Amino acid sequence: MMTNNAIEVIGLTKRVSDAGGELTILDDIRFSVAMGESLAITGASGSGKSTLLGLMAGLDVPSQGKVNVLGTDLFSLDEDGRAKFRASHVGFVFQSFQLLPNLTALENVMLPLELAGHDAEAPALEALAEVGLEHRLHHYPSTLSGGEQQRVSLARAFISRPALLFADEPTGSLDVVTGARIIDLMFRLHQDHRTTLVLVTHDPNLAKRCQRVVEIHAGRLASAEIA
Repeated sequence: MMTNNAIEVIGLTKRVSDAGGELTILDDIRFSVAMGESLAITGASGSGKSTLLGLMAGLDVPSQGKVNVLGTDLFSLDEDGRAKFRASHVGFVFQSFQLLPNLTALENVMLPLELAGHDAEAPALEALAEVGLEHRLHHYPSTLSGGEQQRVSLARAFISRPALLFADEPTGSLDVVTGARIIDLMFRLHQDHRTTLVLVTHDPNLAKRCQRVVEIHAGRLASAEIA
């Protein structure tokens, strides 16, 4: 059943076992994200914020708790079901860009729609023009700068007009000036397409660009405030 929340995180807990015993990475996390909202997840390295993002996207399975996304209980779906749900509703931007090196910029952006069985070239051309890369269509990732690769990643993330965009340290591999340009572009696309944006960052200036900040400390929710 649809609500005005895009995401509801309910009692989310993640534990793993190692040689030293059981380790709790996340402990009883609870919050929601409204439709169209921008939310930053912050915290020190190792606090569990990237694990939380992966669980919210259904890339990992919790030890306890639920994540409702667009009214769907993610963990009521099997792995294939979650993958199909992501393909239909979710875009991703990663620190390491995650571009396929043997594909051109155009081919990388076309890939999500092609995998879904849709015509992809015209939307990919439009998406690359939207990020200012219409002159770099046939370049391979190795011939693109870090900023250009991240713009290709943004175009790929937005090509299917996702309801949700997850970004994990999207400027972590970029210099300050290039990172600022990428952030401006990401927030413009977020606003233009009315996408719900959830990003992980250790950068307080980036967090301030979001409407709300969730802070994770040692696996627990430390605060959830308006930035």
